[in-house]
Amino acid sequence: MEMTLETIDAIMSDCALCPRMCHADRRAGKTGFCGQGAEVAAARAALHFWEEPCICGAGGSGAVFFSGCGLRCVFCQNHDIALGKRGHVLSLERLSRIFLELQEKGAVNINLVTAGHFLPQVCLALATAKRQGLNIPVVYNSSGYEEVSSLRMLAGLVDIYLPDLKYQSPRLSALYSHAPDYFEKACAAIGEMFRQVGSPVISPDSGLMEKGVIVRHLLLPDCAGDSKRVLRYLHDTYGNDIYVSILNQYTPMEHLRRLPELADSSLSRQVTEAEYARVLDFAERIGIERGYVQEGGTAAESFIPSFDGEGLSICAD
Repeated sequence: MEMTLETIDAIMSDCALCPRMCHADRRAGKTGFCGQGAEVAAARAALHFWEEPCICGAGGSGAVFFSGCGLRCVFCQNHDIALGKRGHVLSLERLSRIFLELQEKGAVNINLVTAGHFLPQVCLALATAKRQGLNIPVVYNSSGYEEVSSLRMLAGLVDIYLPDLKYQSPRLSALYSHAPDYFEKACAAIGEMFRQVGSPVISPDSGLMEKGVIVRHLLLPDCAGDSKRVLRYLHDTYGNDIYVSILNQYTPMEHLRRLPELADSSLSRQVTEAEYARVLDFAERIGIERGYVQEGGTAAESFIPSFDGEGLSICAD
């Protein structure tokens, strides 16, 4: 689909971009679950060094953190921007220019972080930037909770997909993300992502991914059994035609203490070394070979970027 301003207006007037299917008239200032209107808003655009090594490299990933989210997990590390509390409105011309500025700063790719609720606008801005000289890979960094029909807009524009697959259990996804259909929707979305870009290609010179899919899975406290089911599904479905990144960086956030429905949950603590080791042992046992793991010390709020508007201003260096 060729994206035009008229097409964007039509989509935004009856929004069904994500599985929430809010049908909000965002052109008229209405907001759905994502909390965003029709204008693109972002909280940060800067070189980012905290992704997988094949995404960051030495130069850093050119990450644009968009405001709002269609999933909004209760434990989200980017809680403020997921709720839309941080962000600056950007014109599509400015967004295109931001992509080019990140390339000029040495970014090894453009990393679109939680952009699903702005997909039509992002597609148009990417197409404009590519015509103006953007030639580094584009990464789509997602919760995994996506509509296949929306992802098809990105075909030919995105080189690398970096989705989560958070849960297999509908009970967990309902409790922690208010999305009992998460696994079904995320599996379909990952299937479409793989269809578009296929098996991974890693540059033999730089070690950077040029195209492919990396699925992230964040281990949660007391959820090792669900993690094993997620990993089993991914390996049974894709074998080693994708990378799997198994994360231990779960960080209990301050706002969780104010949620009475989670008072007795395990989210108040970090994942133990023993829990993580059991999941890694399982991944090795079932034959996962293309993967990333994390070492200790990653579960800390200091790893969360400052969402201070860096890189968004027209006057940015």
